[in-house]
Parts: sequence; structure tokens; C-alpha cells
Amino acid sequence: MPGSASFTLHFWDYFAFLAFLAVLSVIGYWAGRKERGGSTDYFLAGKRLPWYVVGGSFIASNISTEHFIGMIGVGVVYGICVAMSEWGNVLSFTLLIWFFIPFLLASQVFTTPEFLEKRFSPVLRQFFAFVTIISNVVAFLAAVLYGGALAIQKLFESELTRLTDLLPGHAAMAAADIQQIQLWFSIVVLGFVAGIWAIYGGLSSVAWTDLFTVIVMIAGGIAVTLLGLSALAGEDGSLIDGVATMIERNRAAEGLWKEAVETNVAQLAKTDSYNRLSVIQPASHPTHPWPALIFGVFSVSIWYNVLNQFMIQRVLGARNSYHARMGIVFAGFMKVLLPAIVVIPGLVVFAMHPEILMIRPWSNVKLAADQSYIHLIQTLVPIGLRGLFLAALFGAIQSTVNSVLNSTATIITLDVYKRWMRPAASDKQLVKVGILASIGILAIAIILGGFISRIGGNLFVYIQTLYAFFAPPFSAVFLLGILWKRINAKGAIAAVFLGFLFGIAMKAYIQFGPAIREALPAVPPHPLWLEPYSNQSAINWAFCVVVCTVVSLASAPPRPEQVTDLLTFNWRKMNIFSGLGDHWYTSVVTWWLLFVLTIIALLVVFSGFVIPPGAPP
Repeated sequence: MPGSASFTLHFWDYFAFLAFLAVLSVIGYWAGRKERGGSTDYFLAGKRLPWYVVGGSFIASNISTEHFIGMIGVGVVYGICVAMSEWGNVLSFTLLIWFFIPFLLASQVFTTPEFLEKRFSPVLRQFFAFVTIISNVVAFLAAVLYGGALAIQKLFESELTRLTDLLPGHAAMAAADIQQIQLWFSIVVLGFVAGIWAIYGGLSSVAWTDLFTVIVMIAGGIAVTLLGLSALAGEDGSLIDGVATMIERNRAAEGLWKEAVETNVAQLAKTDSYNRLSVIQPASHPTHPWPALIFGVFSVSIWYNVLNQFMIQRVLGARNSYHARMGIVFAGFMKVLLPAIVVIPGLVVFAMHPEILMIRPWSNVKLAADQSYIHLIQTLVPIGLRGLFLAALFGAIQSTVNSVLNSTATIITLDVYKRWMRPAASDKQLVKVGILASIGILAIAIILGGFISRIGGNLFVYIQTLYAFFAPPFSAVFLLGILWKRINAKGAIAAVFLGFLFGIAMKAYIQFGPAIREALPAVPPHPLWLEPYSNQSAINWAFCVVVCTVVSLASAPPRPEQVTDLLTFNWRKMNIFSGLGDHWYTSVVTWWLLFVLTIIALLVVFSGFVIPPGAPP
């Protein structure tokens, strides 16, 4: 059972972990030593990032403790469908490669709020900047630091205990107080170590350390997966035998595996049956309903991969269009690979411990499943190599902290300080403000991370769920704005504000349905397919599209300077076929096609038809 074993580290584990930190520091210093002279250097790495750094940093920014801890845990509970969180990006990546990258590079903007002002109005820029700053600090930085600190508490429990034993009066302290002190210490150390290079060298340090980090994460993650499959195969079996065992047990055709699925089918998908080896799940599935495969790209993915500053900043820092596009293709292949690191281990743990799904109450199942990665390291990784795998976990934390910290400081500096406070600020002043903003953001995130446990996990989850509703309004406005010149600022502002309120109202209707119907009996109960937040996001996106269109058509058209070829698509002038590479083997087209075909093949294999549940071997 995950979490049941004690965790011990030895000399070579510490050596591997400290070696990782040392190499990371050397790279961070080397990459950032010349990037403090101007705003373009500090915030966009001088626009000199090669494609492999763009792609590596893009993916590293996306991976956090939620992948190694949360996503593996969700894989234990729900199966292969969790892979759609990665594979489902194929359409948004395709749009980014072929349309959005040439468009955004041509617009010559530093930030996405800056683009929204040029296309619509200062009000929209200000609101988007505000939402981005608050959500980045609360829902990303504080969350990542808190989750990472919890992992550190468990992994280094004996070391932290020795430190707290040195405190005066520790013997009289309650166990809860000691744990809280250890948590605070872990958050502070983690925040400082993870954020130092973002503060020092800006995007250049962040991107190059991200590249090294993602290599370690992939190597460590794949090794854990292989060790898990070897354990399933037994002493005399091969990796192929391990894969076959994992698949057979996750088909849940017999034994405890069948009992675990059949007993909890109502919790898993609110249906009569459940296929753990299918990416196509019912519309009522809590985390990955099938409508998300179709509408998710519009309601969430475009916002996350195109409008989200801490993701798109790498693209804006690329050497040219070719390096930006090939970087996203490279990131796409890593998206193909990621389920082998953050989903397959979940299937391995279920094959080993199906009893996890029998824990009661159901809310405790996810808590137990979240310990799966640590459990695999505890039980499978030999002494001396555990430090490497802990480095992979720390790398996930570090890359996200660095990326979010740098992008948030960029928005504060350029979209708040320069835009509203000091328009004439010099490049050196902007860099200083960026450094000070990074320090301030990190301090606030550390404080919030320490208080999350006191606020309560449910509230924290609720905040993160609400965060999903920031995406649909901005995605709708951005997409309509670049495709249709008739869309104006009034329509965009109405869609954003009403969409935000509509999302909250829809969530309240579901969350407090019984109380609402008690007061208003005429209000019908919500259908089951409305409960998944991804379905709610899709509905909210459609609502925003209608509002934006109607209000825009009912008011005056935008000014000519708001609909230039740099701000809206001009299909006759837009050259999407430039910067594709000089040879077929270096061409963006070649590698993009291979990426798309690979995703299609995976979706076919795990469609539920090739490997049906409970079919005879």
C-alpha cells in the first residue's frame, strides 16, 4: 500500500541530489550572466533561444508536482484516460505551430495583455494582467510550493526532525505545531532554491535550466516506470511480460481488480461499466469526459498554450519563426512521451494494489493514490539512485516555480509598472523592477503556501477549479478577435466579465443545487454530464462566443488601428509557410506530421476497441 513503507536516504542519494543542484546552478549562472542589460534580454532572453531550449522549457514549465504526485494518483484511480491531458494538446499545438506563432511573432509584443490592449482596449489589458497575476501567485506558485513542501516533509522527515529538535522548547510543542514548522521551513527553502535563477538571469536562466531539468525528469520518470514494469514481470519475466501483466490487470476482468472497478463504477464515471484502458470516457466522467476531446482545445487549451504568459514567453524568446515552431514540435513529442512517466506508473500501482480503490470513504482514495510515486521510489528504486528520482521530483517543482515567477514579474513590470506608472522607464530600470517584482512575488507565494494547510484543502481545490473558468472567456475573445475584424472592445469586455460571472453561477448551481431547489422548487436538478468542470468550461466558452458576437454587432465597429494585419489574421498576406526548414529532415512539416500520426495511433490503440475491458486474453 502506498505510504506504508519508511523512507530512507543514504550518502549516494544525497550526493546525486546535490550534484543535480550543483549542475543546475552552473547552468543558471552561465545562461543568465549576460542577460541583465535590457528588457529584451531579461524578459525574452534576447530572442536567442534555440528550438530545443524553447521546446524543453515549454514542457518543463508545464510539469509540476501535480504531474508526479497528482496525475499519477489520478492514473491509479481512473486509468489511461488521464493521458488525454497530454495527448489532447495535438490540436492546440497544431494551431500554435501553423497560425499563432507567425501571428504572435509578427505582432512584436512582449506579453499577451499587451496584445489584448492593442486589439481591444486598456481595460481588457488591465483585467487580464490582474487575473493572471493573482491566479499565478495563488493557484500556481503557492500551490506548487505547498505540494512540493509536503513531499519534502515526507522524504526528508528524519532530517527535518533533527532540525526541529534544535529549537528551544521543542519538547513542549505539539506534534501539529512541529509539523507546521517543518512545512514552513520546507516552503522557504524550496522557494529560495527553486526561484533564485529566475530572479538572477531572467528567461535565459529559466529556459536553459528548464532544459536540463526536463532531461532529468524524463530520465528519472522512465526509470521508475521500467522498474515498476519489471516488478510486475517477476524475477524471470521480461519488460514485455510486465506490460502484458499491467494491461491484463487494468482490464479488470477478474480478481481484486474486477472487484475494485465494479464496486466503484458509480464513483468512477456514474455509469454501469468502466474501461480503464480507454481514453474515450462518458460525458459524466469527473476528470476526462469525451466532450473535452472536442471542445477542450477552444475552452482551455488555446488559453493555456497561447495566451498563458508563462508558456508562450518561451515562444516569444525564440531566435526566429523556425526555432519557435520546431520548439513546439519538440514539445509535442515530449507530450507523447509524458504519459509513460506520469500515467503508466499509476496503472502499475493499480496492478500492484487494486485495494486502494476499496478505501473508504471515497475521498480518501485520492489521498492514498497521491502517494504512488513516493511508494514506487520507496519499494523499487535501489539505494544510491533514489537521489536521482528525487531530483526529478524537485526539478518538476523548480521548473514551474521559475517559469511562473519570471512570467508574472514580466507582466507586473511591463503591463503594470511601465504601462501605468513609469511609461518612460529605461531598460535598466525595467530589469531592476523585474528583479524586485520576482522577489516580492516569491515572498508572497511562500507566505500563502504556508497558510494553505490552515485555510483547508477543500477551499484550495475550489479555488483551482474556479481557475478553469478564467480560461473560456479569454480564449473566446482572443480567437474571435484575431479571426474576425468586426469584433470590438465592447463585445470583448462584455464576454469576459459576463463569462466570468456565468462560470461562477454555473458552479454555484451545481455545488448548491439542493439548497437552491429547496428555496426555488421550480429549478430543475442539474444533469450528471454538467458536473465535470471541462464540460462547464465548454458551455461557458460557447456562452462567451455568443455574448461577444452579439454585443460587437450591436455596437460600432473597432477603429482601423485595432484591426491591422498585425492584430488580426489577413489570410491573403499571412505567410504561414515561411520558416519551415531547409531540408525535409529538418522541416517543421516532416516532424509535425510524425507527431500528429503518433498521437492518432495512440488514440486508436486506446480507444476502447483495440483493448476492450474484460475481453478474453
